[in-house]
Amino acid sequence: MFRNFLSTGFLVRAGHAALTWAVTLVLFLFETDLRRSEEHGEFLQPVAFVLLVFCSMLLYFITSLMDPGYVTFDDELKGQVARWNQGTGDEKEQMIPVVQKAQRLRRCGYCMVQQPMRSKHCQSCQHCVRRYDHHCPWIENCVGERNHRFFVLYLTTQLAVLLWAFHIAWSGFHTEAAWKDWLHVNTLLLLAFIIIIIFTVVVMLLLVSHLYLVSNNTTTWEFMSRHRISYLKHCGSEENPFDQGIFGNLWTFFCVCKTVVWERIYFRAEDELV
Repeated sequence: MFRNFLSTGFLVRAGHAALTWAVTLVLFLFETDLRRSEEHGEFLQPVAFVLLVFCSMLLYFITSLMDPGYVTFDDELKGQVARWNQGTGDEKEQMIPVVQKAQRLRRCGYCMVQQPMRSKHCQSCQHCVRRYDHHCPWIENCVGERNHRFFVLYLTTQLAVLLWAFHIAWSGFHTEAAWKDWLHVNTLLLLAFIIIIIFTVVVMLLLVSHLYLVSNNTTTWEFMSRHRISYLKHCGSEENPFDQGIFGNLWTFFCVCKTVVWERIYFRAEDELV
């Protein structure tokens, strides 16, 4: 239990929570817009800011702790049942991909499960993950088919918090006659301001890159390693067999909650090319 208490995941999540609330506390302690609103009995802005921070933290823990889409042996059994149902004429849609044409599912050399298309084994999590995007050390979890949309929502909310916090921190700086006096008065607020700037740049770059990839229906892994991925090797640099148009890609990503049969989309695109 003590080992689990001091695990990397626990320390990372605890560090994120501590840093977030420490910066929030600094914004309330100094003479910022939040503090002035409280002193004037106007609690709408402080309460709204705290609620937004709380929503950001909630999305962080949801993304960090949930199953990103692990492939299990139960999925393999369901796949066999799906193929049997197809053979008996059952037309209902299956949640697990049905292998089409002559392609065989690749068996993972680490955990020995059959990998659906777009899955990859994560060395950090020791699991194969559906629609694997990347392993994020900040949430200490993989970003995959099940939690990718929550990851993007978390980045969006976090960016809103950081931009608002930037404005609040800027409003709290006081001018002093001497540089040393100014630094002495604003040391903690300046440190919080620097942290806010750093995280704002990082989160903004992450959000923009993920929205771009989502709109093209590709993942970070596929974007960075397409020359090594078997089902993308034969595709041109601008060709994406999973692309359904920007609106179709966004709809699939944000609104489709069930397991997507990527093999069907892949082979349909292949047939259209032929």
